[in-house]
Amino acid sequence: MSAEISFVDLVLEASLLVQLVMLSLLVASVVSWAVIFGRFKILSNATRTTRTFEDRFWSGADLSAIYQELSARAASNSGLEKLFMAGFKEFAKMRQTQATTPEAIVDGAHRAMRVALSREVDELECNLPFLATVGSISPYVGLFGTVWGIMNAFISLGQVQQATLQMVAPGIAEALIATAMGLFAAIPAVIAYNRFSSRVEKLENVYINFMEEFSSILQRQAYAGTHQEKA
Repeated sequence: MSAEISFVDLVLEASLLVQLVMLSLLVASVVSWAVIFGRFKILSNATRTTRTFEDRFWSGADLSAIYQELSARAASNSGLEKLFMAGFKEFAKMRQTQATTPEAIVDGAHRAMRVALSREVDELECNLPFLATVGSISPYVGLFGTVWGIMNAFISLGQVQQATLQMVAPGIAEALIATAMGLFAAIPAVIAYNRFSSRVEKLENVYINFMEEFSSILQRQAYAGTHQEKA
């Protein structure tokens, strides 16, 4: 009776091309898991920071005081904090221009926040395309390795006069490992991509809503400042 063939033996005895396919899928899986843990940490921190800043902003604190507080730790600001910093900085700068109308002041602050919003969303979406790529092509890469391995198994089988299951089974088994590794790389990547994309979309909606609400506040302040100057 022949000794039982282990998983490691099947990998080591596979053809060079199938081994390269397995290695590429293993590398893709390891990198995607690193990306998953990194994105999870970043998105969790962004969600926590957003909630903390919203509580601070809507507590009735003076906008100038919030700006000074954030300016003191500008290097660690993120999310809504950067949107607020960009909008309020532009608002304060344009108010110093006497010829500027309230509408122009608010439009300038809104544009500054739009730029900050685009940068923050790009940061949140960083590496998500990689997860989408791994999730979409890994099964096909694994299938290619399987097809190649099975093809070689049947070619070898055709060179003998009497074929048995014991002769063809190891070749087919080692080929199917490539498909299994492709699914192992793809499934977590697809789940993580869908989950992270949903969280990014929710955060983006929160950012946009805040930007519109903050623009309304700045608009009221701009008109109030204009009336005071006229008086």
